[in-house]
Amino acid sequence: MDYSRRQFIKTLSAGAGACFIAMHSAGCSSDIFESGVDEAPLWKAGDERNKIVVISDLHLGIDDSYTETLKNRPFLVKFLQRLENTADVRELVIAGDFLDEWFLPVYYPVYTDQAQFYRDVIANNNVVFKALNNIIERGIKLVYVPGNHDLTLEADVLQQAIPKLVQSSDGQGLGAYYTGDRNEIVIEHGHRYDVFSAPDTVTNAELCGNDNTILPAGYFYARYAATWVLEGRPSVTKNLPVVTNIPDSSDTDQYGAYLYYSILKDISTRITPSERSDAKIFNMRISGFNDSYTYLDFYPAEQADGTISAPVLFKNIQRTWAERQTLNNVKVPNSFNEAVLGAVNYEAYYKQAKIQYFENPAENVDVVVFGHTHVPSYRTTSGGKCYLNSGTWIDHNTDYSDAERTFAVITTGDTDTTAVFSFVSDGTVADITAKVGNDE
Repeated sequence: MDYSRRQFIKTLSAGAGACFIAMHSAGCSSDIFESGVDEAPLWKAGDERNKIVVISDLHLGIDDSYTETLKNRPFLVKFLQRLENTADVRELVIAGDFLDEWFLPVYYPVYTDQAQFYRDVIANNNVVFKALNNIIERGIKLVYVPGNHDLTLEADVLQQAIPKLVQSSDGQGLGAYYTGDRNEIVIEHGHRYDVFSAPDTVTNAELCGNDNTILPAGYFYARYAATWVLEGRPSVTKNLPVVTNIPDSSDTDQYGAYLYYSILKDISTRITPSERSDAKIFNMRISGFNDSYTYLDFYPAEQADGTISAPVLFKNIQRTWAERQTLNNVKVPNSFNEAVLGAVNYEAYYKQAKIQYFENPAENVDVVVFGHTHVPSYRTTSGGKCYLNSGTWIDHNTDYSDAERTFAVITTGDTDTTAVFSFVSDGTVADITAKVGNDE
């Protein structure tokens, strides 16, 4: 593969000087973009439709009091309007976490109709959906791949909102989309390799008496964290169980349980909402759950038999990981211990791209694009393969604050060119590949 980007960048930057409508307040409404003004293209387009643009982690919310993407929503609309007029764009792929069912405070009203929940999210972000439908009408293929924050989104709900949308799914809440002139590109969200975010219909099946409990542990932590953020990030002392007997690493089962505990201990030290740990703050009436739970119900502790496990929710989660990977169509399974440590290390997803695709003899792809981490990345292997992460469009990206509103672009052909960009507040596109890149 030839990843020289000189001509590619020259082409993109040539037409990127259009002025952006002034944003004079943080709460500026996206309604100002509904007029359908004929926007300049994102770049000076070539004669061939050969560019595939990937965005992910838009996190559009049900209520502007709760959404993570409010300030950047008008920028997203502007980006889509300019993309619509960029004649060499063949496809726009939304690589997961498009709509958000996870970033909700624990006091959000209890609901049972998830389809209606997502319809309300769509209604709250109607201006974005108008822009997406316009893109299709201009001849650009629009593709959606599921993420973890929208893994319960039913296909027909999204199809009603975007009738000509192409949805790529290989299981509930999962998808991998292959594209390019030679089918050399694969795009997925990346959450199937994450212990906290991969669909989990196994661990709580006995507790709830059904196998519809697809929501993983990360859902509960996201609700907890959202509560803390919306409360102003208070510092509250928490009396949580402490594991004092550290298992030997040779005991893979219990050492894995200890690693899981260690990750949650770190999270719980930093994220401290006002709610009591023993209060039943999770009133769950969706996805196979029909009960209320406390934070302690899924926080690991030393049990009476000496083992480490959460007492109620996600009991012995390390023992279900292998089955979850099979159900979630993971091509090359890994150990729970490796997966739980990798979940909090964005570089681990590049490793998974190599294991699942580049080094897998059953696969023949040259470019892998993930989202999920919120950290834009660009990596090339010694064998000439390329991994990109498309980053996020949320307003406040604590994981990577150096660039906002990031996206990936691949030009497909006999050889591919690839890059990562940021949509700048003045309406230009900035190449950030060197900033986020690293070669083997």
